[in-house]
Amino acid sequence: MEIRREHLKKLSDTKFMIPIGTIPGMRVPGIIYINEKLLPKVLSDRSPLQVANVATLPGIVKASLAMPDIHWGYGFPIGGVAAFRVEDGIISPGGVGYDINCGVRLLRTDFKMDDVEKKLDTLLSVLFNNIPSGVGSSGKLRLRPDDLNPVLKDGVKWAIRKGYGREEDLETIEEHGSMPGADPNMVSRRAKERGASQLGTLGAGNHFLEIQIIEEIYREDIAKVLGLFKGQITVLIHTGSRGLGHQVASDYIEVMNNAARKYRIRLPDPQLACAPFNSPEAKRYFAAMVSAANFAWTNRQLITHWTRESFRQVFGISDREIGLEIVYDVAHNIAKVETHNIDGKQIKLVVHRKGATRAFAPGRPEVPEKYKSIGQPVLVPGDMGRYSFVLVGTDKAMKETFGSSCHGAGRMMSRHEALRRQSAGKVLGNMRNKGILVKAKSNKTLVEEAPEAYKDVSNVVDVLHKEGISIKIAKMKPIAVMKG
Repeated sequence: MEIRREHLKKLSDTKFMIPIGTIPGMRVPGIIYINEKLLPKVLSDRSPLQVANVATLPGIVKASLAMPDIHWGYGFPIGGVAAFRVEDGIISPGGVGYDINCGVRLLRTDFKMDDVEKKLDTLLSVLFNNIPSGVGSSGKLRLRPDDLNPVLKDGVKWAIRKGYGREEDLETIEEHGSMPGADPNMVSRRAKERGASQLGTLGAGNHFLEIQIIEEIYREDIAKVLGLFKGQITVLIHTGSRGLGHQVASDYIEVMNNAARKYRIRLPDPQLACAPFNSPEAKRYFAAMVSAANFAWTNRQLITHWTRESFRQVFGISDREIGLEIVYDVAHNIAKVETHNIDGKQIKLVVHRKGATRAFAPGRPEVPEKYKSIGQPVLVPGDMGRYSFVLVGTDKAMKETFGSSCHGAGRMMSRHEALRRQSAGKVLGNMRNKGILVKAKSNKTLVEEAPEAYKDVSNVVDVLHKEGISIKIAKMKPIAVMKG
């Protein structure tokens, strides 16, 4: 089955519906937030079929959703959002992804370009030396597998106890960096073995650390609350749960395949393997997933600590004088139990966000106190040659998308195609022409992550801004990039 343009019903310039009945068994419609410019690429990679497939799963409410950075994923599309009733719905590892709590953290400084320009090359080199990166990279910590248990249970609180950060860091991290419900005993020995050497590492692929400059502010009033201003130097960190999260996903996909047969759940695609949320199998997966999520927040916390150390080393002043504070940290591969208004009733749901960011409106209890008046910050990285954005959540997002937004640009070409079309020298030359410094562990990763391999993130965020799902606040341009 292929979903073509004629199957879609256009609801607005930035919203299309896959009606119930497009494929057999759909319980709700599919909704894709996209415009005509981005739509052809999405249709060509068959990810709308995955949106429709998700709509067949038990307990799903309202709609199977996709953000404008949608592309083909494992079972669920990347850019997918789906919510299932706790009492009779499911949880699916394919709706979270292999890199559990892959996410983004934004640090602000008090610096402007004049303050860093002459030392930018040195700063990038120091960061590159201080923060381990690359495929299979090992961290600076010396941990045994069992040493990870308090990390998996307590997340960033463990890091703060160990001196890797400040107490106030917790306030502006989603879930305060310590999501309840973790059980390290549900994480396999193999996963802990993979994670023990990788805590505090950036990894490879699309993960990065970027030094950026704020090029544009769209809402001065909201930017002021976030501590952001035009010309400001910021740092954006993108990484996740490394090999530990990947192993948790692998372990439980096998468990869920058996569970789907046991509970007689009809699946249009075996990659949608799932179990009823209240089943023993689901409870074990959820406890392991939360543990991996806490690992990922701790990973970004350690990288933050070494980023602060690097700035101190280069500029010779304290990180508090530099102003290296966390603006926010968001997960974009996770499942959470949340309460949402469905047909006038407050209902507990298992909300899957895979390549999608929580975007809660002003006033929600989950939003940090300092941001209650503006809504939750949404961090959307682009490719290393263009822009990243800060947005905030809206009431409309709460009504339509379970308080969710996009997570990035979304790929335009496969990694194989990028390698065929580009060379490391060409990518570096193009970046140099844009005035962007780059350090990468691998030429292969550098080429796979060439800017041309991605959609223009400006087009992606404009869809959701125009639809009122999240509001643009600031645009950041990279000036120095560290890749694995």
